[in-house]
Amino acid sequence: QVQLVESGGGLVQAGGSLRLSCAASRTTFSINRFGWYRQVPGKQREFVATMTSGGSTDYADSLRGRFTISRDNAKNTVYLQMNSLKPEDTAVYYCNAHYLGYDHWGQGTQVTVSS
Repeated sequence: QVQLVESGGGLVQAGGSLRLSCAASRTTFSINRFGWYRQVPGKQREFVATMTSGGSTDYADSLRGRFTISRDNAKNTVYLQMNSLKPEDTAVYYCNAHYLGYDHWGQGTQVTVSS
């Protein structure tokens, strides 16, 4: 089992930045893959970014260059740096950990970007 706790969401103006954090209950080394996803009401959850245990990253094409996933192994924490935010980035952002063949999710953190 892996418990994930997101933080760092909030209200920001368009063009601003936020950094989301995801604290894991296990060492980040032991987790195969971390990811960030987002969801707006009435729509499916969509992929944002992912990082493997080896450090390889991938991003949704539309977000590449504005969002950056990273981790601090000493703190067992994964981050999502979001820059040049747009109103369409408004969503609940979820942290995901793929561990021993199962996906684990945090409770989500709301990000609201005002125009």
